[in-house]
Amino acid sequence: MNSQTLTAEERIRLVFELERADNPRLYDNLIRFKKGVKQVSRLRTLAHEGVLAENGALGMAGGPAGGQVPVDAGRDEIIGQVFEEPLED
Repeated sequence: MNSQTLTAEERIRLVFELERADNPRLYDNLIRFKKGVKQVSRLRTLAHEGVLAENGALGMAGGPAGGQVPVDAGRDEIIGQVFEEPLED
């Protein structure tokens, strides 16, 4: 099945396994939530922000008008911020 055969109504179901050694920042970010809906929601948010950052759609303070950032300008910085350690409450 390729992307041309998918319809807007089809869903993707993932079985996601992650060990801390694979990606400590992501693991630490997700482990703070109980298993289930909250973890899945957080992973969805991180993935969405990562896609936006990858495509240059996340604005940065002092960036060009409209919040658009050229793909290469600050890309690594933005992606790094998405997976930073969580802020303490």
